[in-house]
Amino acid sequence: MSSHQTAQTMKPATAAKKLGVYLEATPAEFQEGVVSRAELNALQTDPPAWLQELRRTGPHPRPVVAARLGVSIAGLARGGVSEALTTEQIETLKTEDPEWLRRERATQAEVRKESARIKEKNAERDNKRS
Repeated sequence: MSSHQTAQTMKPATAAKKLGVYLEATPAEFQEGVVSRAELNALQTDPPAWLQELRRTGPHPRPVVAARLGVSIAGLARGGVSEALTTEQIETLKTEDPEWLRRERATQAEVRKESARIKEKNAERDNKRS
């Protein structure tokens, strides 16, 4: 039996998701190829200029936009944001602080508070069992 391993590869969309970047904004050679696990690790540890620029200025994928605004992805959709946004657009939204953003941030805060309450309740229950 040999211990020959084949390189694990992924589609560009998967790699972009793992890197936290918007696929359509990546270079053509990234979009058209496959990415090995080793290549992904190299991109994460020593990002090239294009990746650093994308992470800094965008456009950013919805999960990144949602995190930077402090809302859920569903909250973005309810607010009418369906496309990728640049860092500048995100900052503008924060400054303008529209009603939908305030509402979604409040909703997100309630969700976090409830999650913390449930976690605490479960921890108390587990401590009583011990």
